[in-house]
Amino acid sequence: MSHLNRSVLVLLMTLAGTGCAHEPGSSTAAKELFGRSRTAAPLEPDPIGFYSRGCLAGARQLPIDGRNWQVMRLSRNRNWGHPELIEFLKRFSAAAAKDSGWPGILVGDLSQPRGGPMLTGHVSHQIGLDADIWLTPMPGRVLTREEREQVSAVGMVRGDRLDIDRGAWTDRHVAVLRAAAMDPGVQRIFVNPAIKRALCRAAGGEPWLGKMRPERGHDSHFHVRMFCPRGSTCTDQESTPPGDSCDDTLEWWFTDEALHPPESPPRPPITMANLPERCREVLLAQ
Repeated sequence: MSHLNRSVLVLLMTLAGTGCAHEPGSSTAAKELFGRSRTAAPLEPDPIGFYSRGCLAGARQLPIDGRNWQVMRLSRNRNWGHPELIEFLKRFSAAAAKDSGWPGILVGDLSQPRGGPMLTGHVSHQIGLDADIWLTPMPGRVLTREEREQVSAVGMVRGDRLDIDRGAWTDRHVAVLRAAAMDPGVQRIFVNPAIKRALCRAAGGEPWLGKMRPERGHDSHFHVRMFCPRGSTCTDQESTPPGDSCDDTLEWWFTDEALHPPESPPRPPITMANLPERCREVLLAQ
């Protein structure tokens, strides 16, 4: 047992002895437990709970290099996912390269080894079915570990947030996003509203555009979300609406209300009491 997994086990046993893990008001954040796990739970693969409130049994690790992909930010140890996500990335990277002419894709965060809330960053990515993919093409050489920590993705959105940066955005980006959305395992893809607007101009009326959901951020990457695998215990998100969604609902994102929202108070941390009961089994599995 690794030192980090042993520390998780000791902390969980302590919480179980005091009953803190079952109390909704527990001050122990689940991210402190899942963030310490360095290896996957040796259980049958299963995404447990919801994308933003769950964990992952039996995760698989995406190799850091493939024919058409390279993983970035290796120090985060977030290149873990459900086997169906890993297989999607392998086939999508090949399709994206073929359709766009890019050498391949740069892969950002998937999930932690046992999923769950992260110490920093994402609210979702908790059940191994989410992946961030950079909108910067993979170079034609293998990046060093140092480069993977320091290189930044290129932003695609203008400073006023109303449209894409035409000096950065190309038809190849459209081809990459189309290839992702056409995969039947993909439930939705989050993109910046300005990117959605550009996609509507380029491909309005094409059914795959309905999977492209506008969301703040996502200037330099897109976020793929997979359907829950058949027979799993996770909960799918609501279905995307029919059509291409290039309508008034998109235009709302360019109003002052959307561009300048009031500052929200920080969310309270998710505790073990807030997660499915099976997530304790995932943390304790050795």
